[in-house]
Amino acid sequence: MPKRPLILITNDDGITAPGIRMLISVMQTIGEIVVVAPDSPQSGKGHAITIDSTLHLEKINIDGNQQEYSCSGTPADCVKLAVREILGRKPDICVSGINHGSNSSINVIYSGTMSAALEAGIEGIPAIGFSLLDYNWNANFDHCTSFIKIITKQVLEHGLPDGVVLNVNLPNLEKDKIKGIKICRQARANWVEEFDKRTNPMGREYYWLAGKFVNMDNGEDTDEWALENGYVSVVPVQFDLTAHHAIQNLNTWNLK
Repeated sequence: MPKRPLILITNDDGITAPGIRMLISVMQTIGEIVVVAPDSPQSGKGHAITIDSTLHLEKINIDGNQQEYSCSGTPADCVKLAVREILGRKPDICVSGINHGSNSSINVIYSGTMSAALEAGIEGIPAIGFSLLDYNWNANFDHCTSFIKIITKQVLEHGLPDGVVLNVNLPNLEKDKIKGIKICRQARANWVEEFDKRTNPMGREYYWLAGKFVNMDNGEDTDEWALENGYVSVVPVQFDLTAHHAIQNLNTWNLK
């Protein structure tokens, strides 16, 4: 009988979040799982790591016999600790999520969900970040399961190019209204920030970050287009941030 793959599961919404509990149940049908996830929400932490305080791991049991560890650190910390202190070997795949809310387009750089996947990629582990376009804590993830299984099994079968992980976003639609899966590029879009300035009872000013998401990309090959048109978007993401296309131009500068 073929050996079942070892799957590392993490997230940024915290180990008790409904999204990761659903991801656990899906991955149990595919392989042997180990869960290492933050003990509290870490959304928007990006690729932060803990260097100014100690880290704690606690073995817990929430709803099954799988190995689960609650970590006091960030999503990237969770992957580092899993690889170095818990697993004993590299897992066959790392899956992160299911995130409560979109990580499409520019959101990928702020996302703790995707940073955990990228950290796994840095370790040479095939990795996927899954996100659902519903920020509700009680979001319904049932329609996500078949798409998550398909993509995960394909990665296990074919692997991923060196230095690449997948950013998968699922539209908040009923399953029969989702048209399929599209391989996409990241849309050119960004947040236009606004700060709500207020004054506390002691007279000290403070700010709440607000703003709106602006998509400046009209392409029909982007993750934003796919999601708006009823598709699951899959964007290959690399952690090499070198702008290779700019090197030739910069070499024309007089830098002597």
